[in-house]
Formats: sequence, structure tokens, C-alpha cells
Amino acid sequence: MELDITNPLTFAVPSFFVLILIEYLLTYKHDKEYYNAKDFFGSFQVALTSGIVALGTKALSLIAFFALYEGLASWRLEVFGYEYLDWQLWWVWVLLFLGDDFSFYWYHRLSHTVRFLWAAHVVHHSSERFNFGNAIRNGIFTLFYKALFWLWLPALGFHPVMIVTVIGVSTIYQFWLHSTKIPRLGFLEKIVNTPKNHAVHHSRNIEYLDKNHAAMFMFWDHLFGTYKAYDDEVPADFGVIKGPNSNNLIKIAFHEYRDIWRDVKSTDNWRDKLMYMFASPGWSPDGSTKTTKQMRAELEKEKQMA
Repeated sequence: MELDITNPLTFAVPSFFVLILIEYLLTYKHDKEYYNAKDFFGSFQVALTSGIVALGTKALSLIAFFALYEGLASWRLEVFGYEYLDWQLWWVWVLLFLGDDFSFYWYHRLSHTVRFLWAAHVVHHSSERFNFGNAIRNGIFTLFYKALFWLWLPALGFHPVMIVTVIGVSTIYQFWLHSTKIPRLGFLEKIVNTPKNHAVHHSRNIEYLDKNHAAMFMFWDHLFGTYKAYDDEVPADFGVIKGPNSNNLIKIAFHEYRDIWRDVKSTDNWRDKLMYMFASPGWSPDGSTKTTKQMRAELEKEKQMA
């Protein structure tokens, strides 16, 4: 029995736009600011552009997955005693879901803590609204490096079609997380990703910065110290500290690269040039701008002195 390449996103994307329309209609009368036409058009431009770019990057990713899956079969037999993991076994799928979520966690966390990667990922956070329309504002340039975090899965013998399927399911799951209209879900908040958990992730409050990176399972954030529950006393302020302040596609996609280039040119010190590119966003040699850790430490100090 062969596996056919069918990305579940192919069928889900039309339903995304239906859900966006439903959310808009349900919120229009009592919360007119929840959606903004220019903001949504900016998100739509990003979604359309990333969809076009993905046609090429996903094809290249699949080629790389198959190359590792087939090319390392003899190595796996020698080291692990098997050539391929049997996709018909249920526990192989469970392992793959965990492996996919682990990959996403580190892709996502590093996309927040390495400035050059943040320049690509910031696109998704650039809106100051948090709704289903914002969910489609995904990074364009993240597509050029994202698959690198998943290469270990075909290398271990997971079939590439399985991997593409699970990535698609995870992406579909993440869509519903982008809404403030869904209440807390009780004990599930600490186990799986929810709209409240993801609201924390999309907030620019210092308390919430760089928290809740997982796609589906929150135990990665618990394990690696990045989990933060939503605090009703700290209402979410959506967006980024230094954003494009524009709904123009070019500014949304390139504003952080522009700022990196400006900072790199401002110094002749090569260490500082590299730090501006690969240290945490906000790093500066003189402390004139702060990283998340520095801002959080200052906030904690202020609270202790108050």
C-alpha cells in the first residue's frame, strides 16, 4: 500500500476564509474594532505571497525529505536495525506528532530569539489585532529555512508524506488559536495550546514576550521554561514592540531586515555586526535597546522596589 501526497491544507484553506467571514459577522455589531479592513488586506497580501512562495519551497523540502528518507536507509539498518518506520502502525504516527511539535517548538522559539530569523517571523506578529484574519499572516521568508528543523524526521525513517500530513494537521490546528472570543478551556490550558495561551504569545507585554512557542502540546514550554498562563490582570496588548506601522506588504515583509542593515552599518566592530544579526532582538552593544530578558529583569526590579 502506497502513501499519496495529499496536504490537508489544500482542503482546509477555503474553510479558513469561511471562518474569518463568520467571525467578522459575529463581531461586527458589538466590536467594530475587532476587524479592520486595511489590517485584514495586509494579512491577505502576506497570505497570498507566502502561498506563491510555498509552491517552490515546499517542493524543495519534499525533495530533501525523500533524499534523506531513501538515502539513509542502509545507515538506519546498520545503526537502529530498521530501514523505514512502518506508517501503518498507530504508534509511529503518535511519535511523529510528538516529533513534529518538538520541531515546531524549536523553529518557533529560535525565530523569536535569533534576530535574523525574527526578521522573517515578525511578519506573523506585525498586526495589532488578534483574530482569525491575523492567523493567515504567516511569514514569507520563514519558508526558506523552516524545513531545516524537520530534516531529522525523514533521516530517522518517517515517510515524507507522513511528515507533510502531520505538518498540515498542525497548521490547521493553529488557525483557531487566533481569537480573543474563545474563553478559557479549564485544565486543557496547561496541556494543549489554546486561544488564551496563544494570546500570551502574540502579546507585546513584557511579561508575555517570548512565551508559549509550541504548536499543539504545551508540555514543551513547561519543559523548557517558556510557559506563561494568561493573567487577567495583565490584558494582552497585541503586536510587536518595534513593528512596521504599516499595512503595506513591502514594509510588513522587510521592515526588520531594513533595521538590521541599518544597525550593521552603524558599527565597524565585526563582533557587533554579527551580534546585531544573530543575537536576540533588541540587543545593542551599549544597552540603548534591550532584549526581552533585559526588559523582563528591569520590570522585576521595578516591581521589587515598588
